[in-house]
Amino acid sequence: MAEEKIVLTREGLEKLEAEYRYLIDVERPEVIEQLRQARGQGDLSENADYDAARDKQAKIESRISEIEHIRDIAVIVEHKSGGKKINLGYFVTFHEVEGDKKGPSTLVKIVGTIEANPRPGEGKTPSVSDQSALGKALIGHSAGDRVTVECEEPYEVEIEKAELARD
Repeated sequence: MAEEKIVLTREGLEKLEAEYRYLIDVERPEVIEQLRQARGQGDLSENADYDAARDKQAKIESRISEIEHIRDIAVIVEHKSGGKKINLGYFVTFHEVEGDKKGPSTLVKIVGTIEANPRPGEGKTPSVSDQSALGKALIGHSAGDRVTVECEEPYEVEIEKAELARD
């Protein structure tokens, strides 16, 4: 059975690579040192520092393996500037439409599933997955289009602006 590919933007892959390097170059050596120090305390059977370091080591190694797997099956979406249709890597400004009423403008970035972060924090642009109801509705459309977001309670949005993210 062929394994499903994970779709990433170039930026998403770069962030994964940075996390991977940090885990390998910083986190892993730190936890190895913590284990060495905990072993120096003697009896390991009731050593909380040793247990905590082993738990941390397991999480780090698990995340390293996960990132390696993602890199192995990732498909990077490349775009040429000037494309009119929304796809991964696009910033999209839209507003909800209900009859003649327009809601406030919303800006999102369309990304692959593992990159999505709809609540990134103050001052950062939310990113929505291409597999989410909103992402599926926006992809393939252009500024000026009205689309229906198919979800439990469908709603319409009008795309105001769509532009490819700059690297």
